[in-house]
Amino acid sequence: MRFRARTEHEAFAGYLNGGIAGTLADCSMNWAATYALMRAKGLDRALPTVTLAYELRFQRPIPTAGEIELTSRVVDLGEDRATVEATIDAGGRTCATARGTFVAVKEGHPAYHRW
Repeated sequence: MRFRARTEHEAFAGYLNGGIAGTLADCSMNWAATYALMRAKGLDRALPTVTLAYELRFQRPIPTAGEIELTSRVVDLGEDRATVEATIDAGGRTCATARGTFVAVKEGHPAYHRW
């Protein structure tokens, strides 16, 4: 996933707000989990998934000049959940890493029909 930040996404001039970084990581990892579960089950449409937990670890501030790139990969896949790891790269360096667990929800859950 690629993201171009605007000034309203900055914590201070030239650097991404940590909450925005967390949102980007959560979204990127969630879609990786959804896609992996969909493929594993042989489905032709995405399963609705929600975040069980995630952690974001910063190595350095994330510059907002240019593109911010998120790469997410599934590291463990279960029947109804996936564990995903991600990196946030900007300015030619890895600025943060993340790890999260995402769970498919069933009918009756508020997120069930979200896509």
